[in-house]
Amino acid sequence: MSIRLKTAPKAGRPKGARSFDETVAKMLGATARARRLDNEMSQEQLADASGLERSYVGRLERGGSQPTLLALLKLAKGLDCDVSELVGPAEKAFRRRK
Repeated sequence: MSIRLKTAPKAGRPKGARSFDETVAKMLGATARARRLDNEMSQEQLADASGLERSYVGRLERGGSQPTLLALLKLAKGLDCDVSELVGPAEKAFRRRK
C-alpha cells in the first residue's frame, strides 16, 4: 500500500487573482496618514504603537498595500481610533465607483 503525500498549498494569491484595489488602498492610506499627522506622530512612532513595521506603515500610507483585518486592528489601536474611522472613507469611495 502506497501513501501519497499531500502537498501544501502555495502561499499568496493564486495566479490571476485580483484582490488589490488601488483606489481603496490609496483612500485608506490617506485617511491613516491624516489621522497620524493629527496625532502628531511619526511613522516610526505609529509603527511602535501599533506593532507594525515602519516600512509597512509607509506602504499603507502610500496606497501600495492593502492591510489585512489584523493589520487594520493594530493600526487603529496605534492611532487610538476605531477601525470604522479608517475604513469609512475608503468604503464610501468604493461605493461611488461604477
